[in-house]
Amino acid sequence: MKPDVLLVEPLMPEIEDVLDANYRLHRLYRASDAVEIEAALSHIKAVVTGGGSGLSNDWISKLPALGVIAINGVGTDKVDLKFARSRNIGVTTTPGVLTDDVADIGIGLMLALLRRVPEGDQFVRLGRWPQSGFPLGRSLKGKRIGILGLGQIGKAFGRRAEAFGMTISYWNRSPLTDCIWNSFPSPAALAANSDVLVVCIAATSSTQDIVDATVLRALGKDGVLINISRGNVVDETALLDALNDGVIGGAGLDVFVNEPNIRSGFSKAPNTVLTPHQGSATYETRLAMGKLVVANVDAYFAGATPPTTVN
Repeated sequence: MKPDVLLVEPLMPEIEDVLDANYRLHRLYRASDAVEIEAALSHIKAVVTGGGSGLSNDWISKLPALGVIAINGVGTDKVDLKFARSRNIGVTTTPGVLTDDVADIGIGLMLALLRRVPEGDQFVRLGRWPQSGFPLGRSLKGKRIGILGLGQIGKAFGRRAEAFGMTISYWNRSPLTDCIWNSFPSPAALAANSDVLVVCIAATSSTQDIVDATVLRALGKDGVLINISRGNVVDETALLDALNDGVIGGAGLDVFVNEPNIRSGFSKAPNTVLTPHQGSATYETRLAMGKLVVANVDAYFAGATPPTTVN
């Protein structure tokens, strides 16, 4: 009999086909599977989920045979890694394969914000061009980029920003000895020395709301914020206040707290570019992520340590 695997959220059809071929796949997001899942709880040894969905401790406790949680993404904030480890459950992610696409969406948000691309699109579409001139944007060349969290995505963003003639600085939770860019001792110090603050830091209990009112004030009225990390690393109340009161110059956001049900204030906030968490949302990257998920699940059932175990 095929091993039982619980799928929390949909994957690309090509990836689900591979899982279906090798495993008895129970789809938690499909109401018609509920009775079948209840009957299989004691047999499910692997869970495949997304970074935004994760797996709660309550669900982990319902699955006594669980041995691996394979996350389709790099975020682990929705899985209690220590609790999983205490039950001898490995947690895997899909690092590396989404780095470039997430960095690209950050560059896109920065370009769109500084060069006023969404405004320009509406200006042309609404027929305003013949009536008036369009406001000037701001050049990227010479601007100071501050990267909050210099992991793989932060480094990839920095390399791209250098190609635009931007100056790179960073703050990281742990010291880095192999980086030529300037480091700052705190997020606020980094923000005070940045024209663009890009948030790439991992979401943990210690980084929640790390971009707070103090950091935003340090960024200043001409500075802009780009967030390609997780929504909860930014104090959204402080951010909306800063946008509406002119404390900062603008924000480009791909992630939000409680997405997709984001706060209504963002739709009215000035000088913002908003995207629906599409950092890794390309066909190529999602396919590569899915293949890595399958590789991790296959390794577990083969009796090996999954290649990208994080706990």
